[in-house]
Amino acid sequence: QVQLVESGGGLVQAGGSLRLSCAASGLTFSRTAMGWFRQAPGKEREFVSRIGWNGVGAYYTDSVKGRFTISRDNAKNTVYLQMNSLRPEDSAVYYCAAASKAYNFDTWGQGTQVTVSS
Repeated sequence: QVQLVESGGGLVQAGGSLRLSCAASGLTFSRTAMGWFRQAPGKEREFVSRIGWNGVGAYYTDSVKGRFTISRDNAKNTVYLQMNSLRPEDSAVYYCAAASKAYNFDTWGQGTQVTVSS
């Protein structure tokens, strides 16, 4: 059974930083592309970032480019999202996701809340 467990969310002031972690189990993590998504109240879930199984191919949605960095540690079965220069509009529940094929994300964590105060 695949499990993705996010941590690291919280309340931060605008301009601050947070690092999200996602610990994976029940899958061959080192061969799995991973991603981060977010969902704000009243909005649809949106893509934030993704990274290939070997740590290359990082990609970001335009609104976070230059501020967020995705990385992974295959020895720890963990993917990270470093978030800097946070803005109130970054406030959302952030979800970790695993892709069964290419970048088809079909397994999700429970989410972690990020709140950025102005």
